[in-house]
Amino acid sequence: MDLPIPQTAPAATDAPAIDPGLGWQVRFWSIFVGQALSLIGSALTQFVLLWWITDTTGSVSALATAGLVALLPQALLGPFGGTFADRYSRRLIMIVADLVSALCMVVLIALFLTESVELWHVFTMMFVRSAMQAFQQPAAAASTAMLVPASFLPRAAGLNQSLMGIMTIAAAPLGALAISLMPMGWALGIDVATAVLGIVPLTIFAIPQQRQPSQERSGIWREFREGVLTVWDDPFLRRLYALMTAVIVVIMPSFTLVPLLVKEHFGGGSTEVAIIESLSGLGMIAGGAVVAVLAPKRLILWVLLGFAASCFTMALGALTPGHIFWLAVVWWGLSSLTFIMGNAPLTIILQTTVPNHLQGRVLSLMAMLMGLAAPMGLAITTPVGEAIGVRWLFVVLGVAGGSVALFGFLSPVIRDADKRHSSKEP
Repeated sequence: MDLPIPQTAPAATDAPAIDPGLGWQVRFWSIFVGQALSLIGSALTQFVLLWWITDTTGSVSALATAGLVALLPQALLGPFGGTFADRYSRRLIMIVADLVSALCMVVLIALFLTESVELWHVFTMMFVRSAMQAFQQPAAAASTAMLVPASFLPRAAGLNQSLMGIMTIAAAPLGALAISLMPMGWALGIDVATAVLGIVPLTIFAIPQQRQPSQERSGIWREFREGVLTVWDDPFLRRLYALMTAVIVVIMPSFTLVPLLVKEHFGGGSTEVAIIESLSGLGMIAGGAVVAVLAPKRLILWVLLGFAASCFTMALGALTPGHIFWLAVVWWGLSSLTFIMGNAPLTIILQTTVPNHLQGRVLSLMAMLMGLAAPMGLAITTPVGEAIGVRWLFVVLGVAGGSVALFGFLSPVIRDADKRHSSKEP
């Protein structure tokens, strides 16, 4: 029988300091490298599948459907994945998620090698893999705080953000190389191999985890509500989540519309789009490295200024005259760099202020809000872009997004968050 859920969630700032124990370096680096290889293999596979859809159908609707099945399950199931990550073994969840994703690839490999693959097969496997990510990502994110001491968390967050940049840069060229060297079916086999490399360290090393005793647990839905209440009942988290959601609603459409800006304003093609994406990836790596090296203490200052700078530099990229494309690329790289310099400290704030047994739910709630904010932003800004043109839409979005981020300084609860956090440190 379900126990009644508390009317108020535990205070989000009561997260105790975690001691990962002796030998944490070997355990952390083994798991980090294994998961990094698995993520790179998944990104490579995503490129390979999208290229196959493009080459086979040449259909915009088919690519749009692929994007939908690759993103929507993760956004919708994320909060429940976070609930499972807080309720059950995070290590086991990560293993099962990687294993199911690998089995999906095994099915597709067999279909490709027997020349019996159809479009709906690919869509189905992408859907399942996205659903698995909804469970794997919050489990991995919540595990980080248990694998390293608090002093290393900023560097761990910087490493994770740099990994995102590496994936952005490496996925397309590695995927293209794989397709050129081997049949499609065997190219997908790379993902299976990297998934195994990600699973092996998880079978060797234990991940410490704080969990509620089974007799104190309520139902899945009520535990999900507990995660929501954790954010809602804390004035700082409530305002921070609202602010970040507003920033993403405003700025996210720009990521989808970059190819159109390159084509219409700069007169470029796929090569120019690839250049911008590669420089963006380098900017992400640089931003993650800056956070890892500097290990910032004034986290909320980095969050607000980082996101604001990212938005304003994006607007400057769009304001660049059409014949000076190289300058726009520089602005885009700076935008990616400052985005990561804001996003990494945001993750650190949540990992250091939320009790670990609630982190899966709280982190996945942020992911869900950002995932749903993207299509909402597109729906709102599309008619604006049709009215004023894609170049000026980017300018408006950049200025609006930067202004929203700076608006956080007007909230004393957000502005003074660093003081509150530092006062609780031993």
